[in-house]
Amino acid sequence: MFSYEVICFSCRKAFRVYEGSKEYERFKKNRNSAFCCEDCHHQIRIEAIKYFFR
Repeated sequence: MFSYEVICFSCRKAFRVYEGSKEYERFKKNRNSAFCCEDCHHQIRIEAIKYFFR
């Protein structure tokens, strides 16, 4: 299985994107794009939901 190591724009930690995922396809199309790891993605989404219901 192919994978790439990408840097999270939020926490600056390296994580892997694996073949078949959406992030992998985005990386193949545009390597200069900003990527977010699963933990940060979840935190950002929860914060957005909380802010929406205020």
